[in-house]
Amino acid sequence: MSTTELSTATNGEGLNFMSTLEAANSAQSAQSAINGPFISFEGIDGAGKSTHIESLAQAFKDLGRQVLTTREPGGTELAEKIRQLVLNDPMDAMTEALLVFAARRDHIQHCIEPALAKGQVVLCDRFTDATFAYQGGGRGFDWAVLTQLEAWVQTRAPDLTLWFDLSPQIAAERLAGARVPDKFESQPVAFFEKVVAGYAQRERADPQRLVRVDALGERDTVWARVLKTVQSRGFL
Repeated sequence: MSTTELSTATNGEGLNFMSTLEAANSAQSAQSAINGPFISFEGIDGAGKSTHIESLAQAFKDLGRQVLTTREPGGTELAEKIRQLVLNDPMDAMTEALLVFAARRDHIQHCIEPALAKGQVVLCDRFTDATFAYQGGGRGFDWAVLTQLEAWVQTRAPDLTLWFDLSPQIAAERLAGARVPDKFESQPVAFFEKVVAGYAQRERADPQRLVRVDALGERDTVWARVLKTVQSRGFL
């Protein structure tokens, strides 16, 4: 099936999918009080999300909670192998998307869901929003196809997503010389401007779940914003 055919096939299912997603999110919110929460962290490299994952993990541990920190692509042995392919090997946007969603399927089944079932807090460095931002926004891949893949693969959405929003120019300055860049980090600023626009589109579509965090400022200032958001949801 071509990309155009797959995109067309999704249109008739869109309303049903959105109704199903809304019902699932409602049930999931009640369940998250028992097991979880599941919080994802999003943003371009250099926005500082990894630092605040560690801080939030410690905040939950200080309350006696068990915490799983994980990442995407990755989190399982299979998904980590796929990660290396996606970050380093040349391929088109559809191949990237298919591989990322395959890794996500394994990650959800063998890492995220089992941890939540045990009552653990799950903090994930990137999740599905990143696929929409990077492959959909940055690569310009068909948004409807990504939506269909999300419906097929994703059995659990985050209870909260923190999007660390930072100017691509400032993020690039922070990363300069920090490490050898992968194929995405090597992209020009114009690419990351499209990625940021992709994140903004996801925020507009689901503002209750995806919350923008201003990532400009000193570490303690940004952490205070993160803490306030998480506390406002009753998770801390």
